[in-house]
Amino acid sequence: MRQIHYQQLVYFTFEMWETLSHGIFTRKGGVSQLPWGGLNVGGTVGDDVQAVRRNHELMYEALQVNGARACTVWQVHGADTVIVQAPVEGRRWVELADGMVTNQPDTPLVMRYADCTPILFYDPLKQVIGIAHAGWRGTVQGAGVSVVKAMVQAYGCRPADIQAGIGPSIGPDCYQVGEEVVTAVQQYFGTTDGLIKRDPTDGTAYFNLWEANKRDLQRAGVHQIEVAGICTASNTDLFHSHRAEKGRTGRFGAVISL
Repeated sequence: MRQIHYQQLVYFTFEMWETLSHGIFTRKGGVSQLPWGGLNVGGTVGDDVQAVRRNHELMYEALQVNGARACTVWQVHGADTVIVQAPVEGRRWVELADGMVTNQPDTPLVMRYADCTPILFYDPLKQVIGIAHAGWRGTVQGAGVSVVKAMVQAYGCRPADIQAGIGPSIGPDCYQVGEEVVTAVQQYFGTTDGLIKRDPTDGTAYFNLWEANKRDLQRAGVHQIEVAGICTASNTDLFHSHRAEKGRTGRFGAVISL
């Protein structure tokens, strides 16, 4: 990924998308006070509402996209994807979902994260974009593949033409999980090989969200995939991390726009 500085803000872009408007923002810059710290774009974590709105504006200014047409969802740790045409009048979110796709220009898709995996999508032939939010629950329900299916069904995209960027999230060395997660991984993927790692001292399990989402996209026919490989829990100077900061933190934003 490329690291971009815009005034006080710092964000990352995928190497494969030089001309596509997108960014995964860090906590740097912004106007939120501690414990949310800087560029918090989460509106349900106790931060001042006006500060959160200003932080959103700063993201859109940095990318030079139309914040007035920005669309988001109320994220529920599921795997539903919605087709987006424009913001919904009278509320700040489109639907309850964890994925969005659109072919509308000048319509930024925006989501919020604090360890879960941002996945961005682009079909350069059909000019369609998508975004997903994939924690462990979303990952073992196919949150990323849900976006691919929506792009195929709604816009006639071919999976082979779709490009996907798997952004910063909690990494495989930090994401300790319970046995219910191990069971869910086994049931969804048919194996835990390369997905679950055991601590040799106490046998506790660690889940590799990056590999799991990459593998799931590959099973769906998507092979143009860039993985950031940046752990949010290991880099709390850059990213909000729900796990590392024990829930007292904000949310970092991901934006993509045609």
